Amino acid sequence: MEEELGLPTAVATAMRQELPAVAEQTVAAIVVEVPSYARAFSGEMGRNIENAVQLALGGFLVLASEGGDGDASTPIQAALDGAYALGRGEARSGRSMDALLGAYRVGARVSWRLMAGSGVRAGLSAEQLARFAELVFAYIDQLSAASVAGHSDELATTGRVRERYRERLANLLLSQGAREDKEAAAERADWTLPRTLTAVVVPEARVRTALSSLDARTLRSTEEVPGSVASGELVALLVPDAEGRSRPALMRSLRETEAVVGPARPWDEVDASYARALRARQLGLAADERGLLDTEARLAELVLRADESALADLRAEALAPLADLSESAREKLTETLRSWLLHQGRRDAVAAQLFVHPQTVRYRMTQLRELYGARLEEPATVLALVLALGVDPGGMTP
Repeated sequence: MEEELGLPTAVATAMRQELPAVAEQTVAAIVVEVPSYARAFSGEMGRNIENAVQLALGGFLVLASEGGDGDASTPIQAALDGAYALGRGEARSGRSMDALLGAYRVGARVSWRLMAGSGVRAGLSAEQLARFAELVFAYIDQLSAASVAGHSDELATTGRVRERYRERLANLLLSQGAREDKEAAAERADWTLPRTLTAVVVPEARVRTALSSLDARTLRSTEEVPGSVASGELVALLVPDAEGRSRPALMRSLRETEAVVGPARPWDEVDASYARALRARQLGLAADERGLLDTEARLAELVLRADESALADLRAEALAPLADLSESAREKLTETLRSWLLHQGRRDAVAAQLFVHPQTVRYRMTQLRELYGARLEEPATVLALVLALGVDPGGMTP
């Protein structure tokens, strides 16, 4: 058997004359056997597909004919380009390659049967017919491969474009942009707006770990996070719908990521969540045993330390009666006063916290009453002391 088929001109001409009928019947068979194409191949689209089938098979006959310029098992470029575009179109339509490859299989079988019938009537020998079958199916395989490549390329391109759009959306959400601009950006990014967003600041090295366990809709900002020692050191993530009962699950997902987690806010106010997370980090609040800094669990510290200078002045004024004591005595009375206020005067609870005898607590409180006098019972003084002693100078709650 020769490597090239070399269809006699008369045979190729006879087959070519029947191509319109072959194309029509091929499309009809695909519609029946691949139901997902029933609507897509109807009307004008169906006629376009028939024309595409004629083009592909016609190109094959040109290659397979005597005097053809190449191997009939390799499609001409126009057919390859068409198959590639068809694969990209499937990806844009949101379909997998399953239906298209099924259509190729049906098309190869039906077109082969019909074209083989034409060849037999035109005088092809059994040997020529067998070689013809090999080339037809090799040709269809090449077209299938081109469509697969087109489908993969479109998905890759679409994925990269969507990722860029979503990064831009995250950046816009963290800005002071107009709500309408944010809604338009979300639509471009094919991203459904959630009820709320929670800002999470994580080290760059922990981003992949965090994203692997967070909601797939989580956005990643590419803007540099204030406070980063080096560009890209910290990354801001925006997690959708993690409020209320969903917040504990969010915190579990972020375990060991060294994240600072802001509060949940309406999606168009997530910049406030981001600002709080940055503020907590700036203040140097300590992480919990999971390595997380949950701003919702540290609200008192955030409020008290909103104005560090004012807090220092308040502390100095509230503790002025202790200023003349020795450092050791001042430290003991200060810690006793803080515990007394927080435990609302329950002597045994204060003693247990300070690891001293209740009589020691009584003695120290007597000293404090002598220093403060009647002011220790005044609501204004009590409020000032609670605020002054609610956070120690190191920024830790008692």
